[in-house]
Amino acid sequence: MIVKLPDGKVLELENGANGLAAAGAIGRGLLKAALAIKVNGELRSLQESLCDGDEISIITAKDEEALGIIRHTGSHILAQAVLHVFPDANVKLGIGPAYAGGFYYDFDLNRSISVEDFDAISKEMDRIIKEDLPIVRSTKSRKDAIAWAKAKEDPYKEELVEAIEEGSEISFYTQGDFTDLCAGPHLPSTGKFKHFKLMSVAGAYWRGDEHNPMMQRIYATAFASKDELDEHLRRLEEAQKRDHRRLGKELDLFSILEEGPGFPFFHPKGMIIMNNLLDFWRKEHTRRGYQEVNTPIILSRQLWERSGHYDHYRDNMYFLKIDEEDFAIKPMNCPGGILMYKRKPVSYRDLPIRMAELGVVHRHELSGALHGLMRVRKFTQDDAHIFMTPEQIKEEILGVLDLTEYFYSVFGFKYFVELSTRPENSMGSDEDWDRATEALKEALEAKGWDYKINEGDGAFYGPKIDIHLEDCIGRTWQCGTIQLDFQLPERFDLTYDGSDGKEHRPIMIHRVVLGSIERFIGILTEHFAGAFPLWLAPVQARVMTITDRAIPAAKAIRDQLMEAGIRVELDERNEKINYKIRQAQLEKIPYMLVLGDREAEEGTVALRKRGDKGNLGVFTAEEVIAKLNEEIKNKTV
Repeated sequence: MIVKLPDGKVLELENGANGLAAAGAIGRGLLKAALAIKVNGELRSLQESLCDGDEISIITAKDEEALGIIRHTGSHILAQAVLHVFPDANVKLGIGPAYAGGFYYDFDLNRSISVEDFDAISKEMDRIIKEDLPIVRSTKSRKDAIAWAKAKEDPYKEELVEAIEEGSEISFYTQGDFTDLCAGPHLPSTGKFKHFKLMSVAGAYWRGDEHNPMMQRIYATAFASKDELDEHLRRLEEAQKRDHRRLGKELDLFSILEEGPGFPFFHPKGMIIMNNLLDFWRKEHTRRGYQEVNTPIILSRQLWERSGHYDHYRDNMYFLKIDEEDFAIKPMNCPGGILMYKRKPVSYRDLPIRMAELGVVHRHELSGALHGLMRVRKFTQDDAHIFMTPEQIKEEILGVLDLTEYFYSVFGFKYFVELSTRPENSMGSDEDWDRATEALKEALEAKGWDYKINEGDGAFYGPKIDIHLEDCIGRTWQCGTIQLDFQLPERFDLTYDGSDGKEHRPIMIHRVVLGSIERFIGILTEHFAGAFPLWLAPVQARVMTITDRAIPAAKAIRDQLMEAGIRVELDERNEKINYKIRQAQLEKIPYMLVLGDREAEEGTVALRKRGDKGNLGVFTAEEVIAKLNEEIKNKTV
């Protein structure tokens, strides 16, 4: 039989040959490096047979798809090791997928697993890896698969099999004495899996449903090389140091209290950061032709039914009754923005209308999903809705892309872009979706931005551009989004009077730049490790005295800085100056102004900067004010 290679060449193989045979026929080096195979665009294990005419490419550690396969195999090795380490614990197996940060496996057993068990589990995984067990794929009918699960007395596997459609062929993977129900693909043998680390253990409800049994989930990670694993662990250690929840408490920025899980409390210093962000946001939006509005937090349930949110999003919404009528607390700002558009007749001369709103929204998140400021139930969205004619689509999307690019550059973020297409649970015609998707592509290409297609991840009313930030330790955060919508203007019968004197339907853009303001502050806290740029820092400078004799001069300089609009504090405590400096460093204060007898007499200060820069020299108060105001004005990172 003949198979086709990525470079257009063909390879002649014996009938029924598998991916291993194909890799070996190409070259001995490739056979050694091969981890899986892509057949006609679908990832498969190397042991699966090929057919005449198949288009194939061999997957090695260099390929993007390899990491998921490595980690998925790791979950099976983990499960096999747990069965070996706890033979008398009546272990039942849940699921063990790979995910962006590594892999995990869920277990139900009659004892607790703790991190103290990780050494024994890891050693058993190492033993299984050294055995280099072949990983063999096989299939069963649904009936035989159910019988297999019943024979193992494993209710979780039985439930998984019963959920599969009648008549389906179900795949299994076996390595030594371990067999698991799995779609695959997997590495050719356990010996190909090498560089891993067990990370943590936590409780997890079976299939994420709080009404189901609680299982024990072991989290782990794996990489293709030791260097990659070491770098990942270094980043995790750095991320732990930068954890915004710890820094939020240490720097007195915000708190999440038991009385309001998922509802953050912002302290005075945290509000300084938020208000400076919002002032910056307002200034830039005003400059670019946006009009700010504010819409109610609570609106009639009928409105949410009409918008489609009730059908598509109600599990994440909060509802209440007022005067025997059903209302909802808004999870999004869009319907309110639409009502603002409808308040008066609109002409084509009025378009585009750029309507911005810092809208407070509430979304019901499961308690287990809550995480500091990153995942909350109440947050402020830097929303905007742009209403326009079809001819204005490209220009308006480019305007949003320009604004987004500017905002992220101010904070020094790198970013990458995805174009998300129509999901299964959506509304509207194919024609509208095609038009909307093509318009987003044209704008991205006109901007010159590279992007990836994220199939099926659009909003229920339209395709979207998602912008992912990369922080200083390489983590990514999805913040900005631009959604093009032909559906809600139709549902709400929005119109404008055209130049031809007839009524026309506007097109709508939904967009955020920072996303959730609370989450963005969490990201900034971790990105800067709490050492915010001067323009955002809650306290920008601290004046500190070496002797009590310098206190009057220090107070005068503090007052000068305050008069110049700089957020400044005075530390006149009877403490050694090194202690005061160390305290200011721990509090991440950008500038320290030190005064002793000499500085008080000369009307100067010794200026220090946080971090490694240390002593900057001797300056007058006027020079310090000019220096700091220049840095604030330029929003220097």
